[in-house]
Amino acid sequence: MEFIENVLGVIPSLIKAIPIVAVLAIGAMILALVLGLLVALARLSQNVFLRAVATVFVEVLRGTPLLVQLVYVYFVLPTIGIQLEPLTAGIIALGLNYAAYLSEVYRTSILAIDGGQTEAALSLGYTPTKALWKVVIPQSFKVALGPIGNYFIAMVKDTALTSVIAVSEILKTANTLNAQTFQTVEIYTAAAILYLALSLPLSRLVIVLERKVRARA
Repeated sequence: MEFIENVLGVIPSLIKAIPIVAVLAIGAMILALVLGLLVALARLSQNVFLRAVATVFVEVLRGTPLLVQLVYVYFVLPTIGIQLEPLTAGIIALGLNYAAYLSEVYRTSILAIDGGQTEAALSLGYTPTKALWKVVIPQSFKVALGPIGNYFIAMVKDTALTSVIAVSEILKTANTLNAQTFQTVEIYTAAAILYLALSLPLSRLVIVLERKVRARA
């Protein structure tokens, strides 16, 4: 009983860190969505140079740990004159990492659209670029919605990694509380519960959105 009371007593302190988690996740997701689409289009481009640059970006970001990327952005970039606040560094590192993964989601989603859609648009007088942006990409978003939602949920949990660069999110707050009270089990149990409480509703929301999109299709 005392254990439960201690866990419940810690949660209010950890809840105060949720706005930081929200800023991290939303800011990084916006960056990942935009950059991921640009990288996907570059990989589908006829331009050999653009394809090569985009491929290197994806392979490097997917082939190295997110934790290393966070440390690199925060600790290494200052050596070349780029000094970033912890929160900004966290958003950039998370955004770049997830852009690499989302670019593949976009790319496969675009390729999944029937080529007849583009042909129909061209027959109506659309240019290839206009057909891409007006017809293909909007439909590809419907295909990509589920994976994008799942990656956002993963990003919310990955915000915990930003504790290593002193971002005061849930895990960093838990570490501070543990150093002060030594209630290790209770504090980290409370942190786990809080992450679970954030993830489960988001998972349900993704499922509901997918069903609505399919129903309209």
